[in-house]
Amino acid sequence: MTHEAHRPKTGRPKTGRPTGAGPLPLWRQRDFGVFWAAQTLSVLGDSFALIALPLLVLEATGSIARMGLLTAVGGAASVLAAVFAGAVVDRVDRRRLLIGCDLVRMLLYGLIPAVWLFGPRLWLLYAVLPLCEAVGMFFAVGYVTVVRGLVGTGRLTEANGRLNATAAAAGVLGPLCAGVVAAWSGPAAAIGVNAVSFGVSAGCLVLVRFTARAADDGPAERPGLWADLRTGVGFLYRQPVLRALTALLFGFSFLTLGLNDLVIYHLKHDLGHDDHTVGVVMAAGALGTITGALLVARVRRRLGFGRTWTGAVAVCGLAFAGLGLVREASAVALLSAAFLACVGMAGTCSMSLRQEVTPEHLLGRVTSAFWTLHYAAAPLGAAVLTWAAQRRGTAPVALVAGACCVLIALAALFTPIRRFGRPARR
Repeated sequence: MTHEAHRPKTGRPKTGRPTGAGPLPLWRQRDFGVFWAAQTLSVLGDSFALIALPLLVLEATGSIARMGLLTAVGGAASVLAAVFAGAVVDRVDRRRLLIGCDLVRMLLYGLIPAVWLFGPRLWLLYAVLPLCEAVGMFFAVGYVTVVRGLVGTGRLTEANGRLNATAAAAGVLGPLCAGVVAAWSGPAAAIGVNAVSFGVSAGCLVLVRFTARAADDGPAERPGLWADLRTGVGFLYRQPVLRALTALLFGFSFLTLGLNDLVIYHLKHDLGHDDHTVGVVMAAGALGTITGALLVARVRRRLGFGRTWTGAVAVCGLAFAGLGLVREASAVALLSAAFLACVGMAGTCSMSLRQEVTPEHLLGRVTSAFWTLHYAAAPLGAAVLTWAAQRRGTAPVALVAGACCVLIALAALFTPIRRFGRPARR
């Protein structure tokens, strides 16, 4: 079914242009623009929490172990939610789900500064963060499922690139602002700002006219929840390209989730730099993410899906391999930026492909299954990578992990990924 069949009956074209004038640029499409702003605010809120919550734990206990435990509990909740998120997203009104997720996070995060007025309550953090991480996963799956209805199949890569670019920018701005607010009035106040950002995001989503799903998009009667979960996995298995991507990304995520820890360890332990230098290097990496997200649509049109994805993964491996060998912070920053730019390009390509080939009524379940399967071993991989770096040093570990990433790119040449989505010859 085409995107035209999903348009609301407003009496005029959705773009507001006369027939035949062509689509408006994405930045001039009202509904996508408001949705874009809401998603950016949600990421900004998440990035506030990324630094404010650990600071709050350190302020209250001074314990890094308590900080790590909080992160582990939140990560476990996110993975568990990913298992069920797709089935839920495909069963409910997605607009209401997104608004509800933002409102719930606003209320939960708002509890922390309110309670902290009467003194530290660490138990509250261990209750709030897992719930917010789980709700955030439902939001993430839901937002992926509505993009196609806003922009159409032909502009998915461009739209996802813009969403990822601004998300990366918010991911840089959020921790910086959170640090300023925390230094000025304490981490609890920074979490309060985080709560407000989710409220504003929900208000933006109220203004978006989401495209309704057609009545024939799914079966009249839903099967059981476990059958829904199997449906997403089954669709991935039956699609040769998605099946290959899921398997290869399982290994790629295992190897790369711990890269940030490795970069920080290398800068501070091996090279002896301070926290300011670490921050500058991480900011440079985020700029790489923005660059990759903005370039991916153009590169994919020129090279096709297979070459873009495989080339991006190969460059990731080469950059990773060199991270432990370079001795200058500027070189670490450059390689980090190259790695994250290519991660952004490969990730945007794979997300856009899922949106393009998956029927609307299955999109939530397929997205949830894809994320769950290819991230399943990533936490273990991060633990192994950092443990090995502690014992053997960053240089050999980065070299081996980077070489394995290059091998994953080479393995893609022997799968349907290689020939998929080649550009038309002129």
